[in-house]
Amino acid sequence: MNMTQGPAVRSALFVPGSRPERFDKAFATGADRIIVDFEDAVEEHLKSAARDNLAGYLSANPGLSVVVRINAFEHSQHHHDLEFCRHFAGVSAILLPKSEAPEQVSLAAATGKRVWPLIESAKGLHNLTAIAAAEGVERLTFGAVDLGLELGLRPGSPGASRVLDQVRYQVLVNTALLQLAQPLDTVFTGIADLPGLGSFADNARDMGFGGMLCIHPSQVAVVNAAFQASAEELEWARKVLTAAEGAPGAFRLDGRMIDAPVIAAAQRMLMGHRS
Repeated sequence: MNMTQGPAVRSALFVPGSRPERFDKAFATGADRIIVDFEDAVEEHLKSAARDNLAGYLSANPGLSVVVRINAFEHSQHHHDLEFCRHFAGVSAILLPKSEAPEQVSLAAATGKRVWPLIESAKGLHNLTAIAAAEGVERLTFGAVDLGLELGLRPGSPGASRVLDQVRYQVLVNTALLQLAQPLDTVFTGIADLPGLGSFADNARDMGFGGMLCIHPSQVAVVNAAFQASAEELEWARKVLTAAEGAPGAFRLDGRMIDAPVIAAAQRMLMGHRS
């Protein structure tokens, strides 16, 4: 049985483990999750220091929790990162980069932490169903930059978007199939393009994603707003649930047919709402 239906996550913000002076600033953004990165954002000679930095921060702030993006399975620091995560209660989940096999997920889950597989290769995409079904998986996400490079996509092109939407489709189907928490869409690399980010996030929300990965503090407010239900939507959801009490299987409300799927959607919206 997977660790399913965790709390809603709209925004998950990366912060380099090698930059401890940014930890407090990351939490101040209001991101739903902070991902302390031990992988791509950290130079090879600073990998150990990144763990030491986070160890000190978690010890000084016992009420906080983080997600850790560890180094990939074949990296020399992978097992050291896993032991770090096992040791600290403040690590709530492991973001597992370059996930390519369920055995890699099982190794990470053996730490007792929830796992977020990050699909970044053709092999990982090919094995997605087995990865999603591995014990300990909470939610799925993917890395468009690395995956696009392997697939030969031209970044930002309409053709690349069409291919990546196929990846999103597979992530969504496997999420539903395994009843995982809503997945996170990939990063939006145009840091200065906040209107573009808003459109990107709106599209991800409409496709069924619960949130997305963020690479800069300025992105968090835009992403949170996109994935937050509006006051009108919340009012409608409450009205549906109130009307559904004691109502027959299907009924009419304000000119719309209300049945079990609509009621379930209203329940999901209210459960995922953050005030």
